[in-house]
Amino acid sequence: MTAGAPEEIKVFLVDDHEVVRRGIAALLEGEPDMRIVGEAGTAEQALSRIPAAAPDVAVLDVRLPGGSGVSVCREIRSCRPETACLMLTSFADDEALYDAVMAGAAGYVLKQIHGADLVGAVRTVAAGGSLLDPGSTGRMLERLRGRGSEPDPLAGLSRQERQILDLIGEGMTNREIGARLYLAEKTVKNYVSSLLSKLDLKRRTQAAILVADLRNKKR
Repeated sequence: MTAGAPEEIKVFLVDDHEVVRRGIAALLEGEPDMRIVGEAGTAEQALSRIPAAAPDVAVLDVRLPGGSGVSVCREIRSCRPETACLMLTSFADDEALYDAVMAGAAGYVLKQIHGADLVGAVRTVAAGGSLLDPGSTGRMLERLRGRGSEPDPLAGLSRQERQILDLIGEGMTNREIGARLYLAEKTVKNYVSSLLSKLDLKRRTQAAILVADLRNKKR
């Protein structure tokens, strides 16, 4: 088993197609360290059932009736941060990936993924790891590199803004950042607006990907 993963990985499935849910459930239940603890076909059902099921991992379809997997992820991460969210989608949608990263998703994979790879992805996020589709991540990084940033793109940020940027890169919400740094949520929001302006970015999701890019360059 992946280091750091719970002995038994409890998984909750959210997809509006019953056949897809059954297929994934059969795949994961075939693993000795995994157990399906619940299912949902809509965003509303997911939000009402996931807290009680207390899963280690929620596998969420990005597109759902009555909402989206991204909004479900955001809500679940807010009320139950110990649940890792793995986004599953049929389409390589960069905007959805941006939103998923900022909602706190630990992984984002395409439904075309091989069964063994999906099992591995569930184990990875259950152990606290991060997993994003390489193709989608690569496209986002190329978009950010195309901005023509200076050698140190963070040179204009204050120390506090750099701290907040790092936490954005970890997928934290403004509320979570405020709790970490002992700041009011409104104060964090103002810092985020300021740092986005200084970095010439329109979305905080772009800031999260910029952090990932800079970290990769340091390795």
